[in-house]
Amino acid sequence: MNSNKLDVTTDVAILGAGPVGLTIANYLSKQGVKVTIIEQLDSLIDYPRAIGIDDESLRTIQSLGLVDKVLPHTTPNHAMRFLTPKGRCFADIQPLTREFGFSRRNAFIQPQVDNVLLQGLKAYDQTQILFSRQLNEFTQDTNGVTLKIQAKNQKQEEVIHAQYLIACDGGNSVIRRNLNIAFDGETAPNQWIVIDLENDPLATPHIYLCCDPVRPYVSAALPHGIRRFEFMVMPGETQEELSKPENINKLLAKVLPNTDGIEVIRQRVYTHNARIADKFRVDRILLAGDAAHIMPVWQGQGYNSGMRDAFNLAWKMALVVQGKAAPELLDSYQIERKDHAKAMIDLSVMAGHVLAPPKKWQGFVRDGIAYALNYIKPIKQYLLEMRFKPMPKYNDGALLADGQKDSPVGKMFIQPHVQLENGQTVLLDDVIGNDFAIIAWGVDPKWGLNEANMKQWQSLGVKFIQVLPAVQLGNEKRQKFDGVITIGDMGTEIRSWFGKTDQSMVILRPDRFVAALAIPQTMNSVSQQLFRKLHTQ
Repeated sequence: MNSNKLDVTTDVAILGAGPVGLTIANYLSKQGVKVTIIEQLDSLIDYPRAIGIDDESLRTIQSLGLVDKVLPHTTPNHAMRFLTPKGRCFADIQPLTREFGFSRRNAFIQPQVDNVLLQGLKAYDQTQILFSRQLNEFTQDTNGVTLKIQAKNQKQEEVIHAQYLIACDGGNSVIRRNLNIAFDGETAPNQWIVIDLENDPLATPHIYLCCDPVRPYVSAALPHGIRRFEFMVMPGETQEELSKPENINKLLAKVLPNTDGIEVIRQRVYTHNARIADKFRVDRILLAGDAAHIMPVWQGQGYNSGMRDAFNLAWKMALVVQGKAAPELLDSYQIERKDHAKAMIDLSVMAGHVLAPPKKWQGFVRDGIAYALNYIKPIKQYLLEMRFKPMPKYNDGALLADGQKDSPVGKMFIQPHVQLENGQTVLLDDVIGNDFAIIAWGVDPKWGLNEANMKQWQSLGVKFIQVLPAVQLGNEKRQKFDGVITIGDMGTEIRSWFGKTDQSMVILRPDRFVAALAIPQTMNSVSQQLFRKLHTQ
């Protein structure tokens, strides 16, 4: 290699070292894929941005082997409460269930979690991270993507050759703009100022969205003693004016008894956008995270939607780069992710209208309806359990949709604690690893598979898992099967899940979504159909 010029050949280039890019890089690296990350900043952003991480995102981080390092930077079961102007709570969002193994709503400090993801990449010698790099040019052809970049204070260009480029370069994505991909949607008519404080002067838990008709605001408790306030910016106010200490103090005087000794980490005015890219893929270039969609912050789904992109795309990219699947598999990324990202944008916009209605009379109507509905138990439960949040349900893509309304195909599989044969208790994903899984209730999951299909599944690294009631693990006379992991259902979660279907076997994708259902007699035909959808034949 020329000492004056970097000329790198890699499998996948990732533009942007935010959470989405770092997550994809960790997953691909763990699968043995060679990754090069390019970031224009000198280091990771070190100020708080997103403040809410959900159970799906934590499950994604679990797949990277890093969740135990992330959880200490979270506050689990973080309630979200909407308050009327008089301070009465009219909507309490406080889900306490753990379908996917983690608390459904968690406060977190994003820079600390981003740093865990960055440090995680140090385990992979084949992965390279290039900070302080400006992208000058990129081109693609049938063989790959070429990027010309330049380090700060260096005259000579550096060249990256990659099979694929994943653009995680934010809402103003230079890749998306240069590809002339439409980014349709709307910009909210109002702005908000974020103020983050150290040594939380309130120290009350949870997050409160205060529907004040004069100036709506948000008060959020974050881990490690950080408090976030967000205030709506009024017409005529500017960032320069609002950021002056005396004006920051005026805003905080609205929510604090006094402003003596407060420690401001940062303040920033921002605008809420709701936009989605027309296409998530152009040949060998794919968009992920904010480059593909941006949304208001009110449901904390911007960060989490990006993490869903990361998990959905990473396992598919790994199979394609490894030559185990054809490039057509990557088309399923947009097919599966775009509609759900749009649904999360709509939910976030709606929540913003609840907090700050476009018209004042709508606020009075909201308060009256909310007061009445809060006393109707089913509606209260609907809010408490967060059932209004649209869960990802993929009806087409890398799966075998069966057309049944309540089918679990296309939904994420549950993650209960299970018992191993040695008596150890673990979360289900720790048994599966980053692989496909065929899980059978009570029987040999290989039962019924012919030799050709068995070899095909083994080439994809499938885990065969038999589930029994945990009490049966101690039966010395039970039949054991070669190449099968037997686990115990400690409660009734897995049995209840199967009890809602007329099938006894489930095929899980590496991102824990249900790809297909079967019984032993249909496993061969189901496998063949699924291989075609996965483009592995």
